[in-house]
Amino acid sequence: MAEKELSKDKTYYFVGIKGSGMASLALLLHDLGYQVEGSDITQYTFTQKGLEDANIKIYPFNKDNLHAGLFVIAGNAFDDDQEEIKAARAMGLPVMRYHEFLGKFMQPYTSIGVAGTHGKTSTSGLLAHVLSGVAKTSYLIGDGSGKGVPNSRFFVFEADEYRRHFLAYHPDYMIMTNIDFDHPDYYKDIEDVYQAFETEANQTQKAVLAWGDDKNLRRLKADVPIYYYGTSDKDDFQAVNIERTTAGSSFDVMYKGESIGRYETPLYGKHGVLNSTAVIAVAYLEGIPSGEVARELRTFGGVKRRFAVSTVGDMTIIDDYAHHPTEIEATLDAARQKFPDKKIIAVFQPHTYSRTLAFLDGFTKALDKADEVYITPIFGSARESSGKVSAADLAKKIIPNKSKGVLHQDDLTSLLQEHNAVVVFMGAGDIQKYETAYKKALEQR
Repeated sequence: MAEKELSKDKTYYFVGIKGSGMASLALLLHDLGYQVEGSDITQYTFTQKGLEDANIKIYPFNKDNLHAGLFVIAGNAFDDDQEEIKAARAMGLPVMRYHEFLGKFMQPYTSIGVAGTHGKTSTSGLLAHVLSGVAKTSYLIGDGSGKGVPNSRFFVFEADEYRRHFLAYHPDYMIMTNIDFDHPDYYKDIEDVYQAFETEANQTQKAVLAWGDDKNLRRLKADVPIYYYGTSDKDDFQAVNIERTTAGSSFDVMYKGESIGRYETPLYGKHGVLNSTAVIAVAYLEGIPSGEVARELRTFGGVKRRFAVSTVGDMTIIDDYAHHPTEIEATLDAARQKFPDKKIIAVFQPHTYSRTLAFLDGFTKALDKADEVYITPIFGSARESSGKVSAADLAKKIIPNKSKGVLHQDDLTSLLQEHNAVVVFMGAGDIQKYETAYKKALEQR
């Protein structure tokens, strides 16, 4: 729904307001002066603080929350049988799914989406930061961060491929970070995923920016130009002369053989350079001076739950959302760059039984990048509470001298024996409860 179609006389009620995208959209509409409230589970989530800071009301799910004057935005985690969604339709209230609402909302802006099996949140967060420093920019990031700026030139958003939801979007630009097989509960195989991305590429209005080393992105066909970014001579936007230090990375970017500038970023790992190059490419195509882009890149502070570093005593702790093998490798690569002389300990929470089973070998290979590995019990989902695989199955596949077995929240004894090391907590479920318990135990040891 385009902003001109929104009404200050209605309240926009979010069913599942704590969802990462839903929280972002709620904050965006709130910033633009609209009345916003919503419902969700009572359990605390990392997206909740932003909503509370904005004084947005959050109710427990209950059909009695509904009344006349509401416009209901339904989260994609819930089907039409959810009590509030079902009641809203019965009452004749307008109801629109999150992705459908977003697809209409972005129409008046120069819209830039970020799609990919992984890297969406980090890249969209960086893009939003850079563009906000040079022009009015509204954005919706998948870490629960959203901002609405009146009369924005740009609109940056994260485009989720799950269940093909991103096909509701027809953006001006689309950054595609990669195409990997994921969401095995929905997609049949990698070709099914590829077809979804190619369809979205053909709905893009101005240009697609795609990572050049991805073999599936290399075979994309679209009706708009496809610019490839990366570190290869085959890429249109190429990062060269890369220097990686414990403070971040610096590099030059060439566009079709001509230098467009040198850039510095406080980001770590190869993916930090790639994500930055994608952002630089979009800015270049929109005519933004390279000096302004370089200035903004230097000041990026990161996004929630993406390589968030803290310390307790002599231990360094990293919190990261990584839950796919490629993401795990990227996170551990970044940890090696920032802390080259320390032991790297991975604490990984597998997310859903179907993903764990599908990527058992991939997780094993990715986690080998750490010095030691702990596996927590699998975090299920509303759709999938059990399966044919366990955390112990994954722990047994890790190289014996690295595997520390299954870690339980109430028994952190082995982990507490470590000193002057880096512990990387990774997962998309409730891995933070293990991290919180560990930090409290560290403070008391």
